[in-house]
Amino acid sequence: MAEQPELTVQGWGPPGTRVAHVAEGGTLELTADKSLAKALPKAARKHLARELGWTPRRTPPVPLDDVELAASRLPVPVRAELVTLLGQENVRDDRGSRLRRTGGKSYLDLVRRRSGDASDAPDAVLTPADTAEVVAVLQLCSRHGVVVVPFGGGTSVVGGLSGTDVDDRPVVVLDLARMSGLVSVDVPSSLVTAGPGMRGPALEDALAEHDLTLGHLPQSWEFATLGGYAATRSAGQASTGVGRFEDLVASLTLATPSGVLEVGHPPASAAGPDLLGLALGSEGTLGVITELTLRVRPRPEVEEYEGWSFRSWAAGLAALQRLARHDLLPDVVRLSDPDETRANLLLSGGAGARALRGALRSRGHGSGCLLVVGWQGLPTLVRARQRAATSLLREDGGKRAGSRVGEAWVRHRFEGPYLRDRLLDHGLLVETLETAATWSALPTVYDAARRALREALAGPGKQPLVMTHVSHGYATGASLYLTVLADRDDDLPLQQWLGAKRASTDAVLAAGGTLTHHHAVGADHRPWLDREVGPLGVDVLRAVKASLDPAGICNPGVLLPS
Repeated sequence: MAEQPELTVQGWGPPGTRVAHVAEGGTLELTADKSLAKALPKAARKHLARELGWTPRRTPPVPLDDVELAASRLPVPVRAELVTLLGQENVRDDRGSRLRRTGGKSYLDLVRRRSGDASDAPDAVLTPADTAEVVAVLQLCSRHGVVVVPFGGGTSVVGGLSGTDVDDRPVVVLDLARMSGLVSVDVPSSLVTAGPGMRGPALEDALAEHDLTLGHLPQSWEFATLGGYAATRSAGQASTGVGRFEDLVASLTLATPSGVLEVGHPPASAAGPDLLGLALGSEGTLGVITELTLRVRPRPEVEEYEGWSFRSWAAGLAALQRLARHDLLPDVVRLSDPDETRANLLLSGGAGARALRGALRSRGHGSGCLLVVGWQGLPTLVRARQRAATSLLREDGGKRAGSRVGEAWVRHRFEGPYLRDRLLDHGLLVETLETAATWSALPTVYDAARRALREALAGPGKQPLVMTHVSHGYATGASLYLTVLADRDDDLPLQQWLGAKRASTDAVLAAGGTLTHHHAVGADHRPWLDREVGPLGVDVLRAVKASLDPAGICNPGVLLPS
């Protein structure tokens, strides 16, 4: 097996641990910084303790050796068939292999794992090499009633890797790490074909040799895979400019228990309804994505990032809406509300934070909002777009905070998950949720979501911190991304968040927001899917699943309501 890149193990082992392993069954190197003082500046710790009613305390995860793992339920004859099909080294049921593919990275996943709950661990881990082997595995598992859960980077934050099955059948994880190669590069057509297990950094390195880029950079970029991006309809930090991942997929191969489905015909086709849309966002419920052809672009010659400040959230939203109306949105757009702007100042340091603090104060925006914008491309086009956008931002009351603010955001944009691990280790609830709405509905959705979270998580002497930003802009609206910090209920941590999640989801949908913008449905959102697509829409999806997966073995615990 090819060498594996670094992974993050959150919950099994010290929080924030970076795990380097060379091959299945290889040794693990674990390093972690357990110090809260190193993770949070003193001012930030004092602020959070005062605002949240939080008492910093050590709440470490259960040691890995103390986790109880049930024996594999995979029948011996089925395991033997799988070994014949894939080879002994590609059918693993040892403790380490199973635990490393247990669940994803949602708050609920992490809390369960930190408590030592491995009840959702797979019974075996399979590593197929190509589409033919995946189809053979799916058909074998379909015959024997074994659930199959595709696994890429393990970064789902909505329970997308739950493997929950109402019939309690054995579960195998299909790890796609061996299917991570670059198949072809068509420079004249701006197309690249790659395996689903390829991670973002590896793809960008390979494309750099051809002076190309995909430009898809979600916060999970270091670990998430191309197949995972497609299965969840991911959105990257520059998606305002380059598009969401679904916009970057020209075609793909979907292996199903009923056979292989080839969907998408670049550059375009009018041959009936677009079946590619059924595979994108299917979350492993219809089959396994085994190859993707993606639209790429020349590497930008120039990348410019800068910060702006606005006196209020409403003023910042109005400015973005005006940019959108005139087709002047930058490639990267990130507008933080006052709570998130203040938290950014407290949690960060260095030149960028000093520049932002000085800019806000000197412009009379001390309690205002930070906007980070970025442009990418040819120098002449970047300058022209930047000048036009700058003119509108100034007309709408924006004050330029400088390039150091934008550059600081670029340097630290992938650090959130590591900070979350350290905060979990000291008694905090840390979770996110996201939605999207039209420009007219966005203020109402923002107020409704924040109010629901605050009411659900408030208690005597305790109040959550709800931070929000716009991270993706469209002509018709934008996304909202909310980060929640609260003092954790150490006795009932799961129930604490589940109640807040129910309240906030109901409030968002009632106010006109979407069920999800880019995190996908998973297990966490599935009870509300019919409110998003309608009962008939759910029936259509069930009919497609019945055709492609008649035995219901493909990731049955997600997407479709039970």
